Amino acid sequence: MAFEQVNSKVVRTDVGPGGEVIARRGAMLGYSGGVTFRPISGGGGVGGMVGRAMASESEAMMVAEGQGNVIYGFRGLYVTLLELANETLTVEADRLLAHHANLQTSVEMIGQGGIRQAVRGAVSGQGLFTTKIMGSGSVALLSHGGTVELEVTGETIGVDPQAYVGHVGPLNVDLKASVGIRDVVGRGSGEALQLHVSGHGRVYIQASEKKFR
Repeated sequence: MAFEQVNSKVVRTDVGPGGEVIARRGAMLGYSGGVTFRPISGGGGVGGMVGRAMASESEAMMVAEGQGNVIYGFRGLYVTLLELANETLTVEADRLLAHHANLQTSVEMIGQGGIRQAVRGAVSGQGLFTTKIMGSGSVALLSHGGTVELEVTGETIGVDPQAYVGHVGPLNVDLKASVGIRDVVGRGSGEALQLHVSGHGRVYIQASEKKFR
């Protein structure tokens, strides 16, 4: 039951027993068949989305169950489909549109990664939560203007923090400031802050530096 790209901003997927889908609240555009929708509680539930209600920065999620077909999109944003094959996707929480419920997920506060990640979240305007999605299945991501996939094969590449959407694989993502603290607090050009990505995997960046919220 893989996701199908209807156009650059809309996806469609079948829903059935063992093929439930989790999506952000408000993303359902239409459906057919005997599909029902219910919110995922902060205490757990399908997909293991624990702690989504911890703060206003998090995204409320809904699970689609039953038998039928659902169409998803959100605020006219571009949608990118990823097929995970026993892999781990790390993605900014507000970039996540939908995914198969069989995928294992965890939600982490950016601050758990230390001060550099906290600064990254504040500067990029991407909120305080990062989501890890593990296993095999379909994931739909949101972006401004679509995404570009960058292969990382052992070298270090630089990414604008506001363009970063997510990455797949065991990559190290580190915030680097090339100049002084004035640039960190927004008095200089955005190019002073970069994400340095190293290891082996794939990085996804959006075709805009526009803040997501």
